[in-house]
Amino acid sequence: MMTEVKASGQSLEQFLLLAKTVRGAALVALINQLLEVPGVYVFGEFLEMPNIQELMTGPYAPSYQLLSLFAYGTFSDYMANASNLPVLTTAQKNKLRHLSIVTMAAKVKCIPYSVLLHELEMKNLRELEDLIIEAIYADIVQGKLDQRNQLLEVDYSIGRDIRPQDISSMARTLQEWCNGCEAVLAGIEDQIGRADQYKEHQVLNLKKTLKATTGATAQESEQHVMETRDPAPAQDLRQSGKKSSKVKGLRGSGKIWSKSN
Repeated sequence: MMTEVKASGQSLEQFLLLAKTVRGAALVALINQLLEVPGVYVFGEFLEMPNIQELMTGPYAPSYQLLSLFAYGTFSDYMANASNLPVLTTAQKNKLRHLSIVTMAAKVKCIPYSVLLHELEMKNLRELEDLIIEAIYADIVQGKLDQRNQLLEVDYSIGRDIRPQDISSMARTLQEWCNGCEAVLAGIEDQIGRADQYKEHQVLNLKKTLKATTGATAQESEQHVMETRDPAPAQDLRQSGKKSSKVKGLRGSGKIWSKSN
């Protein structure tokens, strides 16, 4: 695949160099060859060349119109104006049909066979599938054939040349997309700010709760200590008094008992 891409790039460059050196009938012959060569699917650079723009009027105008159609149009566009355009070779028909598939793939990702048959003016399903497979091998479309449901499921397609008059419309579309992205970003930032405020509020409430709980516990503990410490001296005195009286009584009785004896 990389070899094909490289080869097509070299072909495009060679044609651009040749197109700068020829005019008139030789330039028309070069255009016809360009529209047949495999791997070349963009033509905007040729249309911008001064000597090709000279073909817009005069006897070679149909060749310029055909080149423009390959750059921007489809096979159905050609068929609608075939009487005013040069007759296509088989290779040119296939390339223009490939480009038509690219145009449809940019709009719809699942293209029914019936639509392809109509737009490409083909009646044979086998030929249609062969044409699609050629486009896939040319790497201008990536996808798969759903033969059961008769669909072309598109994953990727190349971009085609852009008409100069379409640039302003594309710029508006891109600007709208940018504005939408900015609006989404602003909404996300707003939600982040609210989440941060809520988090800070929760943290403050938690600190207040912990502080209140810790203060109450310390006060209760101190009060309990004081209550347990106050009655202790009186109780110790009572106990020590009882012990001393018992000892004195015993000693006294001992002395009295010894005297009577």
